[in-house]
Amino acid sequence: MTRTSPEASSLPVSDTEAHIELNEAYAAHNYHPLRVVLSSGEGAWVTDVEGRRYLDCLAGYSALNFGHGHPRLVARAQEQLGRLTLTSRAFYNDQLGPFARDLAQLTGKEMVLPMNSGAEAVETAIKVARKWGYLVKGVPENRATIVAMEGNFHGRTTTIVSFSTDAVATAHYAPYTPGFRLVPYGDAAALEAAVDETTVAVLLEPIQGEGGVIIPPEGYLQQVRTLCNSAGVLMVADEIQSGLARTGRTFACSHEEVVPDVYVLGKALGGGIYPVSAIAADGDVLEVITPGSHGSTFGGNPLAAAIGREVVAMLETGEYQECARTLGDRLAAGLGELVGNGVDAVRTRGLWAGVDISPELSTGRRVCEDLLDHGVLAKEAHGQTVRLAPPLVASEDDIDLLVRALGEVCAG
Repeated sequence: MTRTSPEASSLPVSDTEAHIELNEAYAAHNYHPLRVVLSSGEGAWVTDVEGRRYLDCLAGYSALNFGHGHPRLVARAQEQLGRLTLTSRAFYNDQLGPFARDLAQLTGKEMVLPMNSGAEAVETAIKVARKWGYLVKGVPENRATIVAMEGNFHGRTTTIVSFSTDAVATAHYAPYTPGFRLVPYGDAAALEAAVDETTVAVLLEPIQGEGGVIIPPEGYLQQVRTLCNSAGVLMVADEIQSGLARTGRTFACSHEEVVPDVYVLGKALGGGIYPVSAIAADGDVLEVITPGSHGSTFGGNPLAAAIGREVVAMLETGEYQECARTLGDRLAAGLGELVGNGVDAVRTRGLWAGVDISPELSTGRRVCEDLLDHGVLAKEAHGQTVRLAPPLVASEDDIDLLVRALGEVCAG
């Protein structure tokens, strides 16, 4: 295949089209980006190679809850970079223990198993649940099942896409991993019917972010918790996007005062600086993991642990949860006024919103493209929905700008 794109060494910094051409020529097309090339960021704002500024209302799918280049996180990362970044887990390091302790305390759990990406954390939760099912619950070997939700998004590994209902994510990746049952999200009766003596876990997102910020019916999480208790099944909550202050509480499950058996965490745990993920559970669950039965070269490395511990310390103040609540109320009020004016429905929880665009007006993708001209970055979901998740360090003026821009776009 002949490549005609410009060489990186000769690429003008401000040439947007040249950067896009280079990406399209040499980077696999597993994403469909908007036509903007970002080069720097600070707080809730980013700047492209032409010097134009944009309000970042995607925030790295909530990985950037604390904004771009948060001074506290950057300083901690720089400090650790100068000391020690990686050791094999064949040795102890002086950062992992304090991080694991602090994260365990934040979650109210006894133990933590650190990984890197969110998908790795979900895979880890699946392995732990199955092993717990065999060793603790007594499920016959090779018969463990996990119940998951239709419309879920837990990652893109071959096992995880095996229980996805997104045709784009699953097509041509068969054969799929067995052992999963799917039920409609928010349907407690269907969930109860799917659970039997082989079920080791119920895996769900407290809010389905990739699905378009889908919030389950009130009381549903409590119903899941009660069912898991009565059936002797682990409740596994994927809080990778919904957790760590995004919804106005440290964890989205807390809106119903629910504590799952296993928290799955990622994204914001790395402060938007470094991949950090983990699962947290009590010892009777995580002690099924023994030396050599699971691992990761980079999981729990000193740099990741140092950054993750700083994130936990920032969350312990409650400042960011309060920001999500107050800014989220402002966002919800503003978006609510758009319903009926090119917007069919709005769903908000904290500083997180799904906005359903009227098909008669446009598509979610087209609205996101039009928002570029108003200095706002957003991302569509499933055709008609625009997802909004500004960093929690955004200002009231930023939220007003977002609502105003969306209103102008939807006004045509």
